Amino acid sequence: MPAWNEAEAIGNTIREVRKIASHHDILVVDDGSKDQTAWIARQAGATVLKLPFNLGVGGAMRTGFKYAIRNGYSAVVQVDSDGQHDPHDIDRVVAGLSHADISIGARFAGRGSYDAKGPRRWAMAFLAQVISKVAGTRLTDVTSGFRAANERALHQYIEHFPTEYLGDTIDSLVVAIKSGCTVTQVPVEMKARQAGTPSQSPWKATLYLARSGLVLCFALARRKSPREHLVPSSGDIAGEGSVQA
Repeated sequence: MPAWNEAEAIGNTIREVRKIASHHDILVVDDGSKDQTAWIARQAGATVLKLPFNLGVGGAMRTGFKYAIRNGYSAVVQVDSDGQHDPHDIDRVVAGLSHADISIGARFAGRGSYDAKGPRRWAMAFLAQVISKVAGTRLTDVTSGFRAANERALHQYIEHFPTEYLGDTIDSLVVAIKSGCTVTQVPVEMKARQAGTPSQSPWKATLYLARSGLVLCFALARRKSPREHLVPSSGDIAGEGSVQA
């Protein structure tokens, strides 16, 4: 769970995940929060990595991926700290890794009542159409942050996971696909935020449309990683060399 100033919601989110998916370990990457996010997460039973300042969700996720590989995990599933992702779907998303390197929890795949309208929905539909062609499989929700990755994808993420706006969803997915990772999607349901107010307005939706198109152009233009770099030798993390015990 990447988290930034989520003190109001993160405690309940962690407790719900622990109750429903107790067989999974929970890591919270506190992305330079100014509130009690880290303390509350620890009290709720999560392992916490606290970054000294805000790096953005991309930087937080890359930190979590490195932690996972260094500690011998073969897969990681990202869950939002605001409680919108249903813990009942965690195992379903992880199960998608049985036939793909990346499994996306898709909001527009026949389950739940989540909806987006106007320019924001247009952008999501356009992105899904383009990236589906790149991936060679039908994807309906490429901006979903509810996704799992196996070890092959984790090594690719560590080397290339971007920090730019929407880079953690669009850019990371396109580059992973171009580098040889396979992708699937699993239908999931979304819940209401446990705290805070989602920022939705016609102006922000239009801005989202423009930004997502720009991010997609950059993503498609980025160079792919050679396939042999996707599975580094034992003890090696991309970009850092050997990891000392």
